[in-house]
Amino acid sequence: MSDTKDRPAVVLLSGGVDSATMLALARRDGFACHALSFDYGQRHRFELASAERIAEALGAVEHRIVKLDLSAEAGFGKSALTDDIEVPKDSALLQSKIENQKSKIPLTYVPARNTIFLSVALGYAEVIGAFDIFIGVNAVDYSGYPDCRGEFIRAFEAMANLATAAAAEGRGKFRIRAPLLEMSKGQIIRTGLALGVDYSLTHSCYDPAADGSACGRCDACRIRLAGFAEAGAKDPVTYCRG
Repeated sequence: MSDTKDRPAVVLLSGGVDSATMLALARRDGFACHALSFDYGQRHRFELASAERIAEALGAVEHRIVKLDLSAEAGFGKSALTDDIEVPKDSALLQSKIENQKSKIPLTYVPARNTIFLSVALGYAEVIGAFDIFIGVNAVDYSGYPDCRGEFIRAFEAMANLATAAAAEGRGKFRIRAPLLEMSKGQIIRTGLALGVDYSLTHSCYDPAADGSACGRCDACRIRLAGFAEAGAKDPVTYCRG
């Protein structure tokens, strides 16, 4: 850990289980974490409020929320997370999506979202002199997004070291760190609990009630609930009744 103690890092913080665990891992390893979240036109803001609480609880150096608009209204891609498209519930295909990563990409996919987020994080990292960027992508328990795979992370890292003055001038080599990539959701939760992560601060639901209660039926909720069951732990967030 000595080579990473107090070294600046940019951490993408969505407010969910994965990014909270990832921030805890980065802090454990001694990084000075600059948390970055995005207000990208998503249909609710509960995850951003969660991100703020998590950043404070886990000792981020700072937490910035970057405003973008990736909605169809702004001329970008249509997604159930940003536009008036019904969020899929009780999907019978969810398990096959987890087991077969070539399954159809779901309606909750936001076009090029992780590419956009990582690009902003890369620019910010170059400004603050950071060469480590953390992203909580997971290729095991995921909903079929193509930008959550190791191939994507490796390709972006290669691009980052070609596209920046900091790398071209030899000031450092960028690393896109995805420590959760090959972990199951249960393993992620067990890791976070061991590091003292308070998962009551997190938010995962794609379609929460007006008070923020999780629906329990969307892909994100079902993967989360299965993860807590695998970890042998109780999910501390509130779910809608019925």
